[in-house]
Amino acid sequence: MLRGRRAKYEEFWALKDVSFEVAHGATLGIIGSNGSGKTTMLKCLTGIYTPDMGTIKIDGKLAALLELGAGFHPELSGAENIFLNGAILGMSKRDVENKFDSIVEFAGLEKFIDTPVKNFSSGMVVRLGFSIASHVEPEILLIDEILSVGDQDFQRRSSEKIEEFRREGRTIVVVSHSLGLVQQLCKEVIWLDKGQIKQTGAAADVISAYTGGSYVQHTEKDETSRNRWGTGDARISSIELLNTADEQVQVIDSSAPVKLRFQISAHTRLESPILRAQITRLNGDVIWATSTQRGTNTMRVLDGAATATLNIDSIQLLEGTYYVSAAITDSTGSTEFDHCQNWLRFNVHKTNMFDDGIVAINSTWNLERHHK
Repeated sequence: MLRGRRAKYEEFWALKDVSFEVAHGATLGIIGSNGSGKTTMLKCLTGIYTPDMGTIKIDGKLAALLELGAGFHPELSGAENIFLNGAILGMSKRDVENKFDSIVEFAGLEKFIDTPVKNFSSGMVVRLGFSIASHVEPEILLIDEILSVGDQDFQRRSSEKIEEFRREGRTIVVVSHSLGLVQQLCKEVIWLDKGQIKQTGAAADVISAYTGGSYVQHTEKDETSRNRWGTGDARISSIELLNTADEQVQVIDSSAPVKLRFQISAHTRLESPILRAQITRLNGDVIWATSTQRGTNTMRVLDGAATATLNIDSIQLLEGTYYVSAAITDSTGSTEFDHCQNWLRFNVHKTNMFDDGIVAINSTWNLERHHK
């Protein structure tokens, strides 16, 4: 059959030499680029995959939020699928009956629970799947990117549920590309790279190393993922981040003074145009936005080329990766001549290692001793 040729194959290890422990009540984050082995790791922990080498020990009742809605039968109603999926996740019929109303209420599907699942939207399926899985009340919870799906209300309720699990002392392992979420939830983080542990330690340290190491690798990809739209009557030719010496930079210190310089031009005479700028996180959350309407030196007329500079006395951001977007609109803001989304990417290095979050707020402590 092979005509005298020998069959060729190449071994690929999705995970190799990976070893770690998670203490009871701890929350561990796993980060890494696509294909690094994060989901494979969770599937090994759940028992979906059996490792070729090594052992996995689990102490406690485990539930996994991997592929929400997996196992749903499209012809069955939402109510019938609650019992079916609950049984798959290890719940008894009595447990499902006792928690049925709470599951339906959390999913927000009171009016549609008797409708066949094939008529559900994808968002409704995800909400029902998360609601069932979260009511298993496990001692160990595995989460794979599910907090980044669904609408904002669902994401809020999902995050609140996870916070409730943390307060109750449950053990949680989170896989996510949302570094802000990982830093918020986890004290310890593992960075997987090509199936091996590249770094493990405190969340802030590992995430800092990951963003710094991955920036160069993903710059080209980010350049091609820029979005641009508008009527074309005006154009933003460049956006630059400058330090106090007017040098272009990509990494700045937290609370440092910076400038954003915009090279713009108009193909026709524009009366009272508005230049808008905003800074967002990687997940799209807007951190800050401003426009030339706020300043005293507004643009009354734009006819030809011009340079606009936004002076920021202190960036007031903590460590992380951010995007700058900009747009030129008419005086009402309803018509966009040019909109450059995620046009500039920069990193902030946190100089104050004792603060966490997104923004750096200037503050001081004052301690008064009370003597008896």
